[in-house]
Amino acid sequence: MTAGTKDLFDITGRVAIVTGAGQGIGRAFAKALAASGAIPVIAEMNEAKAKAVAGEIAAEGGKALAVTCDVSNEQSIAALIDTVTGKFGRIDVLINNAGIFSTLEMRPFDQIPVEEWERVLRVNLTGPFLCARAVLPAMRKQKRGRIINMASGAVRLGRPNYLHYIATKSALIGMSLSMSRELGADGITVNAILPGATFTEIERKTVTPAQKEKIIAMQCIQRAEAPTDLVGTMLFLASDASEFLTGQSINLDGGVTGS
Repeated sequence: MTAGTKDLFDITGRVAIVTGAGQGIGRAFAKALAASGAIPVIAEMNEAKAKAVAGEIAAEGGKALAVTCDVSNEQSIAALIDTVTGKFGRIDVLINNAGIFSTLEMRPFDQIPVEEWERVLRVNLTGPFLCARAVLPAMRKQKRGRIINMASGAVRLGRPNYLHYIATKSALIGMSLSMSRELGADGITVNAILPGATFTEIERKTVTPAQKEKIIAMQCIQRAEAPTDLVGTMLFLASDASEFLTGQSINLDGGVTGS
């Protein structure tokens, strides 16, 4: 790898907001960003979890900032942006990772309470919209930015009994494409990552051992998907190496679905 090529992947000093980074995929992303020299902002509704991840990163020699944030609340997001720009003067990356899923009960869509439907849409879809809108002034000033929306490979399977979740993650794919067309002239790329069934430390009562085996059997790579399997693509999308890649939805499900 030449020096010039190596520089394309260098994200040292870049400020990356990761929503929902107190656990699961978001936590893995925050730690990987810090290990690569970036400064992750752990935007997490659970203050204790945010501080715990920041502490893990500090113990490993990295830098991080924990900020309590509710992505469903516009004022909370505004406070997050004020804190980040006040401390660092820039925002380079936004990873819209926060979402409601593991706590959802599987059930036919006609049995989903309207209140639950609206809550999932507010967090999983309106939250990324509000966060993306909030980072624009900083990114436009820099004439550079990376927005990464965490959708789901379950969209392409048409997975039943999670209609509100599937609806929001499907919408994120469309939002990424439309948003990329609006922001390309500003040097801002927008892409979506579609993870497969990723097993984290978060308990999922709805997945039995037999169901887990069935999921793995559907994959070309027949082992359980872990958050670390998503890290490489995330780092690529956050770097200059992906400067000409935008509006894309990238499957990371071990080969369950095609393009």
